[in-house]
Amino acid sequence: MRKLFGTDGVRGVANEDLSPDLAYRLGRACVCALGGEVSKVCPSVLIGKDTRVSGDLLEDSLSAGIMSAGGRVIKLGVIPTPAVAYLVPTLGSDFGAMISASHNPFEYNGIKFFDGAGYKLDDADEDEIETMIMRDATPDRRVVGAEVGYARDQSEDALRRYADHLLADMRADIRGMRLVVDCANGASVRAAQIVFEELGAETVFIGCDPNGLNINANVGSTHPETLREAVLETGADIGLAFDGDADRLIAADETGAIIDGDKILCICGLYMKRCGTLKNNLITTTVMSNIGLRLALKDAGIDMQTADVGDRYVLDMMRSTGSVLGGEQSGHVIFLRRNTTGDGIFAALRLLEAIRDTGLPASAAASAMRVYPQVLKNARVLDKNKGRYLSDPEICIAIEKAEKQMDGEGRILIRASGTEPLVRVMLEGADRDSLERTAGELASLIEKKLG
Repeated sequence: MRKLFGTDGVRGVANEDLSPDLAYRLGRACVCALGGEVSKVCPSVLIGKDTRVSGDLLEDSLSAGIMSAGGRVIKLGVIPTPAVAYLVPTLGSDFGAMISASHNPFEYNGIKFFDGAGYKLDDADEDEIETMIMRDATPDRRVVGAEVGYARDQSEDALRRYADHLLADMRADIRGMRLVVDCANGASVRAAQIVFEELGAETVFIGCDPNGLNINANVGSTHPETLREAVLETGADIGLAFDGDADRLIAADETGAIIDGDKILCICGLYMKRCGTLKNNLITTTVMSNIGLRLALKDAGIDMQTADVGDRYVLDMMRSTGSVLGGEQSGHVIFLRRNTTGDGIFAALRLLEAIRDTGLPASAAASAMRVYPQVLKNARVLDKNKGRYLSDPEICIAIEKAEKQMDGEGRILIRASGTEPLVRVMLEGADRDSLERTAGELASLIEKKLG
């Protein structure tokens, strides 16, 4: 069982679980695992980060590890995760790293890696890196003299290249549109301001004053209520919210109603089908997607396939089946023709294009999908017990009883979180009150037994 890598890199409380020493060892191990023979090559590594106060600490430690093994570090500064993924192949680097804990509070941080093509590392590469670290088996390659690595700052050029990439794909004229853009006090602040100002939209920016401690704090895609209030207060046509590292998008229509990842997939999928760009008439989602999405896509003649929760699993399925659009209810949306990971700003521009194409308000575009009531409860458990709900007899009996009560008119999905000590209990069906009651009972039982 893995101890370091989760579903999205290595994460933990900065300077505690994710220490400078661990970041240093990750840097060395990555060069040894991904960079080839250090004596023959000097691998180039891009490093980006979000706005957490611990970003500098981990960036310096990770950089030191890379340079001690002969790698060259190119520092991108504060920049979205998808920008790192885009820039690795664009700049011809060997691999990249993003220092971020995404939507988590500021005291957490993480490090995730991208290969030379801009994709997150596969399990085999992560396993090799983890094995080196856990066995303290990193090859002793402390190069000296001219072989010692070095670092360069390329933040301004990197940000401009990424912004140009986003702007190059925009086909709709959004001048005159009134937008609220919530950057979660995170990595998207400068990139989003450049993009939306150059597109000429009338934009109100919120969550754009990072101080190292306020990333995701009551703003961003995990707090859509803030976006909703701002849209209503300003009379905006639509609101767009990103998470801390800007690989997610959640929107709000002109009435304040939330447009989550499922609805974004529906709106963009229908638009792409009209344009003839939805390859194989196929969209990839996860087991958490609302049944309303499947029904809306079916009515439009679009097939839907489901992957395990996690954008990397969505991406793996997309690459194996030829799907070009996929994502998660949480707001990760992947347009595979132009991206190798979820990109909140890119998805926002595609959503604006789709809405502009209809000539109708955002609420009308979102009405293509009916949302069935869905209730999610988190059961906090001991990390070592996360997978044991499947084998506990009392929990299994309770789940079976709840499924019988739903009588085929809903579904229950229980899964362990890949990044936190939680078991997530999701119920979907017609009666929200009944769902709330049953989900609460199941979550309480799981906490009691496994907490």
